[in-house]
Amino acid sequence: MKLMLVGTRVAAVAAAGVLLAGCGGSASRDTDKSDPKPSGSAKQGGPATGGEKTGASKKPDPKQSTLPGALPSAYDFTPNPDRVPKNAAQARKLTRNAALGENDWTAGMVRHTPYESAGSWTVLPDSCVWTRSALPSGILDSFTRRLDIPAQGGKGRVQGAVTVTVHRTEAGADQEIKDTVQESFRCPQQELGGGQRLSGLMSLQFDQKDVRNADASLFEAGKYTGPQSGGVQDYVWSKSRIGPVTTAVSVKGAKGYTNTDLLRIAAEGGAKVLYRVELELK
Repeated sequence: MKLMLVGTRVAAVAAAGVLLAGCGGSASRDTDKSDPKPSGSAKQGGPATGGEKTGASKKPDPKQSTLPGALPSAYDFTPNPDRVPKNAAQARKLTRNAALGENDWTAGMVRHTPYESAGSWTVLPDSCVWTRSALPSGILDSFTRRLDIPAQGGKGRVQGAVTVTVHRTEAGADQEIKDTVQESFRCPQQELGGGQRLSGLMSLQFDQKDVRNADASLFEAGKYTGPQSGGVQDYVWSKSRIGPVTTAVSVKGAKGYTNTDLLRIAAEGGAKVLYRVELELK
């Protein structure tokens, strides 16, 4: 019975994640619109060798659909080398420009308190309690904004957050994606601090052929409890990579919101922040 339940949950995570992986990109570019866990391992990728990109897989040739506004069948974006941040100052400019504000994500969002955090890195030790440390040498900047949908109409307060991180190399950013997938297996129950807890976590990294708006993407789902959460709520989270930049979007549920509602909110935020990263890198 336990194996059957796990299999069902894996299928549910996979199905929900496909919704996130396929959203955004070119088809969403006419719409200009708690903490995500931005870390993987504290170990980050080193410099590229021989003038070649490291940690990046070869992209399939895109085949454009003839349907109006359709997404390409494969992701085909290469950052302009002159636009890729080379130092912390350039990275800070990118992360601030790409991160979503209250008017950028979905209608009715307001600033959470605290609203912004930067200059540190979250690490998940064996205790499965998240801690903060200084930025690893392989990361130029990491910046988070937190936005909420206020409680109204009998519904609770949904908490959202978006993090943009700039690595020195694509290899470092790719390693963050890989490490993150392992974290939910290593720590399916996690403490966020302040009485916040995640449980039943499962992560899934997508096959590159299924990702239409990034070089790599993963999806995570579980349950969330915390102060004023109104009990156990759904929790969804996605992380993606474009070149040396990663984005993470988390949504903590509330009374009156279904898992489908949270997926829609997360997909909208994820698509928009990825598009803004592209604008910074093109």
